[in-house]
Amino acid sequence: MAFPELKEATEKYDAKNKELFDILDEATVNGSKELDLKQVKSLPAGVQAGDTHAIAAVIRKLNEESAGLKKELENLQGVEEAAIKARERSNLERGSSGEGDGRKGDGVSQESVGELFVKSKAFKEKSGSIGPEAHLDISVKTLMTSTTGWVPETTRTGRVVDFATRPIQVTDLIPSTTTEQNAITYMEETTFTNAAAEVDEGTSYLEAVLALTERASLVRKIGVYIPVTDEQLQDVSQVSGYIDNRLPFMVRQKLDAQILVGSGVGTPTQLRGFLNVVGIQTQAKGADPSPDAVYKAMVKIRVTGRAMPNLIVYHPTNWQDVRLLRTADGLYIWGNPSEAGPDRIWGLPVAQSDAITLGTALVADSSFTELATRRGIDVQTSNSHSTYFVEGKQAIRADMRVALVVYRPTAICTVTGL
Repeated sequence: MAFPELKEATEKYDAKNKELFDILDEATVNGSKELDLKQVKSLPAGVQAGDTHAIAAVIRKLNEESAGLKKELENLQGVEEAAIKARERSNLERGSSGEGDGRKGDGVSQESVGELFVKSKAFKEKSGSIGPEAHLDISVKTLMTSTTGWVPETTRTGRVVDFATRPIQVTDLIPSTTTEQNAITYMEETTFTNAAAEVDEGTSYLEAVLALTERASLVRKIGVYIPVTDEQLQDVSQVSGYIDNRLPFMVRQKLDAQILVGSGVGTPTQLRGFLNVVGIQTQAKGADPSPDAVYKAMVKIRVTGRAMPNLIVYHPTNWQDVRLLRTADGLYIWGNPSEAGPDRIWGLPVAQSDAITLGTALVADSSFTELATRRGIDVQTSNSHSTYFVEGKQAIRADMRVALVVYRPTAICTVTGL
């Protein structure tokens, strides 16, 4: 079937591909497996030799024009094919149908430049990811990476790793009670003169002397707060539970330290910790081994304090020295290194706390101490703090009120110089 438009479109398509391949042929030097655009000499007007970016732009334009001509050619071929089928259905002359078949065998290339490049010698000689490479220097593009493209999606777990801080170490070792007052008031026997003696018939008894002094330990408050936005509390379900856990811990951690080293003074006034109670005993280590000094402190509590020691508090660093004690022939006294070893000394349990002053240990009869709670830990939330209402913030606070009492100071003895 004669179809002048198809013939014209075919000639245009062939001419455009020839123009494109002439450039690519020039870029292939001496059978090289790579294309070097710097070797291209037959350039359109205005394109300088060696300007690979301009040459690449020309190649892209020719390729786009070739693709457009191909599409036009395919449309005309479709028209031709439809006409042939219509003629066959009408039982028209069948002899001319070979004209349509000849259109695929007349040497006309109907492939895009990309398809032709895949069939090129350079590409065919590429052998896998580690073999010779075939390059077509068309353009220089920005590399798509996680910074210029999509950042990889991640999912955050629900775990929160707490800050490495001192745990609660001695609070639970102190006898605890509750109180409805703002102070623990008690009477201390400050004079005891025992005049008991044998008495002859008809003679006078000797007079004993007793004197009492009123003592008081005031209830003190320990508290802390943190500001949080409304959005955090509303949008992140984990925030509320996290704060409810950490703020009370902060209060208890402070109390734990105050039990040992609270000064009893200051503004506001601190609790008076065991190490600062007036009248406690002390035992210097001196040249003694650490266990010997501890035993001497225990004896002082028994003899002077008339109490039975049941608790010893060591700083972990000072307890390390005890745990590593060895005999002259290198045997570990507190147990083989392959074992945990006992946290006991002279039969008493040892509590390790890095809140106690380094170099000082505490020996005590805890039955003469008391931690009285006026109000346990209370957590409250309010937006009335400062300008929080108009700023959309909440103040979450936690506090407690307690009193610490040492009924008999001589029931406590410090060991110094460790």
